[in-house]
Amino acid sequence: MRSNIIFQPHFTQFVFMAVIDETLQGVSYTEDNITTLEWHEHIRRRPGMYIGKLGDGQYQDDGIYVLIKEIIDNSIDEFMMGNGKQIEVSIVDDQVTIRDYGRGIPLGKVVDVVSKMNTGGKYDSDAFQKSIGLNGVGSKAVNALSTSFIVESMRDGKMKRAEFSRGILIKEHELQDTTEKNGTRISYIVDNTIFENYSYHLDFVVQMLKNYTYLNKGLKMVLNGTPYVSKEGIVDLLRDNIREEQLYPIIHLETKDLEIAMTHTTAYSEDYYTFVNGQHTTQGGTHLAAFKEALAKTVREFYKKEYDVNDIRMGISAVVSIRVQEPVFESQTKTKLGSKDMSPKDGVSIRSYMMDFIGEQFDNFLHRNPETAKALQDKIISSEADRKSISKIQKEAKEKAKKANLNNKKLRDCRWHLSDPKKVKDNEADPREETSLFITEGNSASGSITKARNANYQAVFSLRGKPLNTFGLKRDIVYKNEEFYLLQAALNIEDGMDNLRYNKVIIATDADVDGMHIRLLMITFFLQFFPDVIKEGHLFILQTPLFRVRNKKKTQYCYSDDEREKAIKALGPKPEITRFKGLGEIDWQEFREFIGEGIRLDQVTMHTADNIKELLTFYMGKNTPTRQQFIIDNLVVEEDLVEDQIY
Repeated sequence: MRSNIIFQPHFTQFVFMAVIDETLQGVSYTEDNITTLEWHEHIRRRPGMYIGKLGDGQYQDDGIYVLIKEIIDNSIDEFMMGNGKQIEVSIVDDQVTIRDYGRGIPLGKVVDVVSKMNTGGKYDSDAFQKSIGLNGVGSKAVNALSTSFIVESMRDGKMKRAEFSRGILIKEHELQDTTEKNGTRISYIVDNTIFENYSYHLDFVVQMLKNYTYLNKGLKMVLNGTPYVSKEGIVDLLRDNIREEQLYPIIHLETKDLEIAMTHTTAYSEDYYTFVNGQHTTQGGTHLAAFKEALAKTVREFYKKEYDVNDIRMGISAVVSIRVQEPVFESQTKTKLGSKDMSPKDGVSIRSYMMDFIGEQFDNFLHRNPETAKALQDKIISSEADRKSISKIQKEAKEKAKKANLNNKKLRDCRWHLSDPKKVKDNEADPREETSLFITEGNSASGSITKARNANYQAVFSLRGKPLNTFGLKRDIVYKNEEFYLLQAALNIEDGMDNLRYNKVIIATDADVDGMHIRLLMITFFLQFFPDVIKEGHLFILQTPLFRVRNKKKTQYCYSDDEREKAIKALGPKPEITRFKGLGEIDWQEFREFIGEGIRLDQVTMHTADNIKELLTFYMGKNTPTRQQFIIDNLVVEEDLVEDQIY
């Protein structure tokens, strides 16, 4: 019994033709095999197509935050059209309520707008010239993925209300009189069978709302009664997010459809915040590429020097906000702009628009502000000198790396990378999103993880003892220190984050004092030299169990004392309790449970209020007496575990 599959290329598609032996003719393929899903069923079966990953609320791009954003985006579109200056958001007991004061959904179309695909006012370009969501999906996705979804529209003294559950209309109320101001209110509770064990981290929501205020002067966002406003727009955004020493005052350039704020700092990295029609494009796109190109061209022409683009951009911190008619994004979650033109009709490319704007406005600014022009040139020259001074060290480091044989000595790579994969095309799923690199301490821990890992997508990098404290050191240490250089080579980030080989970089250390110290040293390394690994959400800490509690029938792994106590009660009297002191003590077959589908990770994040230099100075600087006193003042002594409980 056999089946031959013939692949026939036809332009960019494959036609699959199955030539089936007579022995398989009993398998039918008829009209009965064709299924048409209702709109809400399709969203519920394939939520990732509409909102990206689901998640449980631990990360900023998890689905529960995308849903909030989908509703707010509609309210922002109203604000941009001059309707309603305040948007109120409340999150109480898992219920999200969003109220705007725009025109309100036309009362006769309230049900259709939230429950019929490709239905909405944004297809009328006169009504929504530069809207965020043009495909009519956002509110429908929220509706379909919620156990309770209530929409209310208030217009001219009348209110229309409709109630849904999982996308199905439960009750449509008759029109009624109201004294409420015009606008729309949507309340919903997400479906916990889809978003399992979720919780809202309000810090993420606050940052989202702040971004809206930065990009929409005059807008007031309110979260659970706390207002957020911005007087200077994207200048405030940049000022609030700069963590290093600023070398010259923020430059602010603005025209009808493009707004830019930028400065340089003492940082080694480049820091960009890009937006399209108010949408935070965290992965950039054509507008960011155009900005980088235009900036380099204008700088070279102004100073009449062919400066290296890396020297021009080192330490830059910039906001780029552009408005495009009918934008095309590379995914439903709109994190990367794919549009090449400002409008499908006018034929003006984003690149040429950016080139003209930067070439004129930035050049004029530099001529009018010679002190800023001098500070910028000094920064470029300094970056150039740093780059040239370490070029010899780089060469020597690369020779050392070849001799060290990275893939045998330090790195056990995953098969996906070893197979030398081709570049992933736009709009295709990128397998790199599944890849992880575990940074481990010691041979025993590395051995356990190496045996237990999914070798297709999980790689292991082994540290040799405690790494160096890099606080206050210059970038040349990355090349002089073999451990750091080989790690940089493994991540492939010497020339920037575009080449990062792994989506998740996971620090896996013992849950003891030494392990905690190594975590701090590695986080310090990334903060000092590669902060974008953290800023872009790639750095994680692996949680491993502290205890194993088991009897003859069942085994439970516990990550805290509370979990251990619950397990003891659940398993009955005198279960066997093992306290894991290090990763090397955990059998590799057990380890499979901890780094598989149930992996527990803590993401390393940076908040805008964090003063990174101040934090690093305190925790990693040479102020040992101050830290000792801090530890003494804040020491909490817990009772030791009863020794006879642990076997």
